[in-house]
Amino acid sequence: MIKSKKPRISLVGAGPGSSDLITRRGFKLLQSADVILYDALISKELLCEIDENIPKIYVGKRCNKHSYTQDSINKLLVEKAFECGHVVRLKGGDPFVFGRASEEIEYAENFGIPVTVVPGVTSAIAVPQSQGIPVTKRGVSSSFWVMTATKKDNSFSEDLKLAAQSSATMVILMGVRKFDAIAKNVSKYRGEATPVALIQNGTLKNETCVVGTLGEAMSLYRKVDVTQPGIIIIGNVVSEHPAFFEEELQRVLHDYM
Repeated sequence: MIKSKKPRISLVGAGPGSSDLITRRGFKLLQSADVILYDALISKELLCEIDENIPKIYVGKRCNKHSYTQDSINKLLVEKAFECGHVVRLKGGDPFVFGRASEEIEYAENFGIPVTVVPGVTSAIAVPQSQGIPVTKRGVSSSFWVMTATKKDNSFSEDLKLAAQSSATMVILMGVRKFDAIAKNVSKYRGEATPVALIQNGTLKNETCVVGTLGEAMSLYRKVDVTQPGIIIIGNVVSEHPAFFEEELQRVLHDYM
């Protein structure tokens, strides 16, 4: 009689997008998995590097397109751990940055299943960095605030208002569809000339970035694909982007003429 494998779960952060930005520890755990449950933003190239004999189950959640509810994912993690042994839950970015990792850990531990967490490179810092935008810079911004655009009931988070009232760099995840409304809210506390950037497909070959000011929110919004997720950066650090100076020069020339 073959003894079944001991159930265990690893929550692994895959990084911001590019397949080579996962940590070495995370990649080793993927190779040792008996089954992998992966999210929507996981690189196909990364999955192709893993043994094809390891089952890979898509449990991604995108706007209005949830393959599984969070409760269903929790249950599936436990079921597969008892059935297969080592389950790797592969999450985009870092598991603890809006990844609902705590809920999955709590559920699994209720069944006595040990859980290991492997940090990932968070998109909140890596994606702006990939465009040459630092989240902090001496003399420009001494702190940054990472937040989601809206709460569960779709209302704006109180943190959005509090961050707008500060001098910190604002990094807003999952807010592209509401960018115009976000810009109007932030403009109540920061001037319309405040630099802003919208980045989509961060660290991937098809990465795109538009830069401008809060006052140009609507024209910037028209340039992005609202069906794709992205990151919004608001603050003077955005002026470090090479294209911002060119855009600023065009604005000055336009006003002069």
